[in-house]
Amino acid sequence: MPPSEPDDLKRLGERVDAARRKSAGPDQNAEPTPIGIAFRLGTELVSAVIVGTGLGMGIDWAFQHWAHLSTRPVGLVVMFVLGSIAGIRNVYRTSQQISAKAAPKEK
Repeated sequence: MPPSEPDDLKRLGERVDAARRKSAGPDQNAEPTPIGIAFRLGTELVSAVIVGTGLGMGIDWAFQHWAHLSTRPVGLVVMFVLGSIAGIRNVYRTSQQISAKAAPKEK
């Protein structure tokens, strides 16, 4: 038979368990707040546009320096439009997921 735990070790374990319960973060299944949803959707859109614009500028720079072709606004405009489309698509998909998550609670 294993020896029983000393009392001070039991008290320490109880204190650690109480501290873990107290410092446990918010429930991961909690409904998102409206400001959280707005921040997430805004971030989705802005990040996609920034990435698309950056890639377009990089493509224009690469063509100008390595291939000696001046495609200056074309890559930027094309990739800006593609980034905007990707951002809008991400916002749409995210809002659909949030709505589907909230729909069963309304019934």
